[in-house]
Amino acid sequence: ICFVVTKSFLLTCCLPIFLMGMRYYFSRKVILHYLDCALHTDMSDIEQYYMKPPGSCFWVAVLDGNVVGIVAARGNEEDNTVELRRMSVDSHYRGKGIAKALGRKVLEFAMLNNYSSVVLGTTAVKMAAHKLYESLGFKHVGVVEHYSLPGMTHSLLERMFFQLRYHRYRLQLREE
Repeated sequence: ICFVVTKSFLLTCCLPIFLMGMRYYFSRKVILHYLDCALHTDMSDIEQYYMKPPGSCFWVAVLDGNVVGIVAARGNEEDNTVELRRMSVDSHYRGKGIAKALGRKVLEFAMLNNYSSVVLGTTAVKMAAHKLYESLGFKHVGVVEHYSLPGMTHSLLERMFFQLRYHRYRLQLREE
């Protein structure tokens, strides 16, 4: 269509590169802003946000003296659930079972504290993350299209080049 409209082979060849560049720019911008928000909210004071409130906890995976993974749990007394949050494993250590061990730690925590279920939400696009949650027993319970991360501006260009799906998972531990 570009060639038919412009009659320019050069412009037609450059358009996909431009579009991929815009996608990269907006993806990077949104993700970096999200990380900045996280570092100035709950991740800036892990003790206050995850260690002091009842029903919450934070674990760190250490291998050879290096932090290689983290995961948090945040309890919700209203619906007797615990939310698995902030699971992350260093890219150099993925595929070694660290994430599965961290996930199991949260499940063990939830059972010991008599929670009825564990919930989580993820924007992960890699299928490995979704397979991990399913291997831990989580069931996919829904998707929110066009999910907004903290810090998104919702500009027209941002909406054109960056969209997320937010997947929700739940693992029922016992009936209420």
